[in-house]
Amino acid sequence: MKIDEFNERTREVFRQIVDTYLETGEPVGSRTLSKALDLNISPASIRNVMADLEDSGLLYAPHTSAGRLPTDIGLRLFVDGLLELGNLTEAERQEISGQCAATGNSLEQVLEQAGAMLSGLSQGAGVVLAPKSNATLRHVEFVSQGTGRALMVLVSEDGQVENRLLDVPADMLPSTLTMAGNYLNARLAGRSLEAAKEDILAELTRHEAELDDLASRLVEDGLALWSKPDSGDQMFIVRGQSNLLENLQASEDLERVRKLIEDLENKREFVHLLDLAHDAEGVRVFIGSENKLFSMSGSSLILSPYMNASQSIVGVVGVIGPTRMNYARVVPMVDYTARVIGRLLG
Repeated sequence: MKIDEFNERTREVFRQIVDTYLETGEPVGSRTLSKALDLNISPASIRNVMADLEDSGLLYAPHTSAGRLPTDIGLRLFVDGLLELGNLTEAERQEISGQCAATGNSLEQVLEQAGAMLSGLSQGAGVVLAPKSNATLRHVEFVSQGTGRALMVLVSEDGQVENRLLDVPADMLPSTLTMAGNYLNARLAGRSLEAAKEDILAELTRHEAELDDLASRLVEDGLALWSKPDSGDQMFIVRGQSNLLENLQASEDLERVRKLIEDLENKREFVHLLDLAHDAEGVRVFIGSENKLFSMSGSSLILSPYMNASQSIVGVVGVIGPTRMNYARVVPMVDYTARVIGRLLG
């Protein structure tokens, strides 16, 4: 069914029911509609229209009362055919651009800030997915973080900075950190970590590296930490899960959201968001049960891909919230954030 198949009366009744639901979350009855609509329609006529919409699978009655709510199919029809997108204010644009750019050259920091910013502006959960960097490297360094801890810092040729914290012996000297860094710099410059890793490990195994035992172990531990199997091939960031617990109206809503938060924390299946993005032209909206990737019934996902300087899709940014989220505001927000991240990568 398409929205242009509706007559004016049906379209306005449907629009008013969905608009009221998105604003209040409450079922809408015929008397409320007759007062809100400007069409001079009797409550009886409105009830007939509502019954037709229910028969079409676009509305349902949550209780035995006369009030109706849109189904997931109804929300999809509304988003595709009746949604009027709002415009971001200049202040919102500046906030998005400023917060994404404020944290310097670290890609991970930029993406974490984008997720937190989207969460705050949308009152939902902000999500960001990016492939781990496999860029050509310019510099590697081990930096002491106090007794028993060191930071392995990788700087790529395009200026991106990534780091990982690792455990080291408590008595490790600064000279050992320097020795390990110099060794890796000599073998990684102009190559990606993935491309050089096997050669480095083979050299260490043959004891051909001019390193002492502590420095050799530090190099091995750093390489292992960077490419450990359970870290996956994507970096997944989620911020603002607690927002999903706001304004719940029933115990079944609480259980649904708990399951969703568990999925978010376990990162279950979310790596497939990148697959969805490759099929997208701009923003995509998944409503309720439309999304089979994870336990999201009763929630909606709005996502947009972002691109690098060569216009290749490299990641996804989005918002998860209740099906009654403010689509008109969140859709342009996600779209603009994706474009800002793309410009920063470029």
